[in-house]
Amino acid sequence: MSAVATPVSATPSEATLRELSHWIGGKPVAGVSGRFGDVFHPASGAVQARVPLATDAEVDAAVAAATAAFPAWSSQPPLRRARVLFRFREIFEQRLEEIAALINREHGKVLSDARGEATRGLEVVEFATGIPQLLKGEYTEQVGAGIDSWSMRQPLGVVAGITPFNFPAMVPMWMFPVAIACGNTFVLKPSERDPSMANLLAEMLKEAGLPDGVFNVVHGDKSAVDALLQHKGVQAVSFVGSTPIAEYVYREGTKAGKRVQALGGAKNHMIVMPDADLDQAADALVGAAYGSAGERCMAISVAVAVGAATADNLIGKLESRIASLKIGDGALDAPGSPVDLGPLVTKTHLDKVSSYVALGATEGAELVVDGRAGALPAGEGFFLGACLFDHVKPEMKIYREEIFGPVLGIVRVNNFETALQMVNEHEFGNGASLFTRDGDTARDFTHRVQAGMVGINVPIPVPMAFHSFGGWKRSLFGDHAVHGPEGVRFYTRIKTVTSRWPTGIRVGVDTTMPTLG
Repeated sequence: MSAVATPVSATPSEATLRELSHWIGGKPVAGVSGRFGDVFHPASGAVQARVPLATDAEVDAAVAAATAAFPAWSSQPPLRRARVLFRFREIFEQRLEEIAALINREHGKVLSDARGEATRGLEVVEFATGIPQLLKGEYTEQVGAGIDSWSMRQPLGVVAGITPFNFPAMVPMWMFPVAIACGNTFVLKPSERDPSMANLLAEMLKEAGLPDGVFNVVHGDKSAVDALLQHKGVQAVSFVGSTPIAEYVYREGTKAGKRVQALGGAKNHMIVMPDADLDQAADALVGAAYGSAGERCMAISVAVAVGAATADNLIGKLESRIASLKIGDGALDAPGSPVDLGPLVTKTHLDKVSSYVALGATEGAELVVDGRAGALPAGEGFFLGACLFDHVKPEMKIYREEIFGPVLGIVRVNNFETALQMVNEHEFGNGASLFTRDGDTARDFTHRVQAGMVGINVPIPVPMAFHSFGGWKRSLFGDHAVHGPEGVRFYTRIKTVTSRWPTGIRVGVDTTMPTLG
């Protein structure tokens, strides 16, 4: 079974090949390492830009710029920092179509999805503009005779963000708005696969009035990551990516004495109960499994159908919906003529996801829909259609590992307890959803499921910006989730003051434990 393909739009020529720069101290800085990475146009397969891969010295220059900017920026009243973010928000919103087009051009996701990504990032900016309220401490008068006590949250200093390719706008915006609102300065190391968005964010922040050096961008690969993790001037690192790298970042960063939050991989399950509205469940599964070509850390990649009849009916509904999906260059996405699936980000990633599809068939799962076949766009783009497996077993590699592509597996179980046990026994615990009409089952699920983000008849339970995003188990390393209240706690440290004034105090030396009573 295949989906309907749409044509690929024109691609950049060699004459228009761009060479990106770093952004250090408020201006673009050309790379000097002589090492570059190729930035592809996913819908055509052509190289459209080169990104410099930073040396340790270039990372050091970005940290030095951030260090120099920190004293003045951190001493600004929170309201003044918020006003810069208000102006940034206005500029970002005015340039939303340009931002969506850039996301499409380097990542490949369709324009409507790119707009959604940008909007979700903007919500974190809106949350961070409330920083005067968020940084308010606590005060207790007269904790002891003539003694008052209060707490405050203060910035850490220079902090770094290391972000993945799948959300080049949103994930950096999970980090830097909260970080700089709290008074920190920031160094961003974006994915080298779609790096241009980081430079555009820097330009818009400068236009908004952010002082030079508060936000910096260094492009690079593992060498740049290691330089940030080991740099003595960096106080904290926030990372989003695959679990093996997240674990590495957490281990090396904490070993170097840094505060680290590292969000890793996922294998998000959606349990479908026999009483669920199966049309609603099927619609939700297609959107959650195949949106952004499956390149989402909150994508549903496993549907657990409770009961044979549930599974059979669900499979039929999924097949008909998959058949209507349009695959093509996301730049051609338009109201009334939507493109549903764009290409994957690189040929290397396409080959990896395709290898999982081949493996699933050899492991014994039934490949109901093979997205490798059928009407895919002509040319050299990195396209893969929606793939659907039935009769997936927990021992299969396609069940255990994160595929990060448009691949959905159906697991059949006999009862809710078995389904819940499967979710809880998986090594990842990012998100999990339940589709049911029964309130008792839903309440039981929310209390017992071992996942950080939970949906009830909601397939992708990503919290709004004023809550915090983070998984459990091997989906999160560190003590803090991102954005929301947890983000404020991550980017600040608490200081508690106990104060009294000496007038009238003549008690002499006292070596006992003070009780203040």
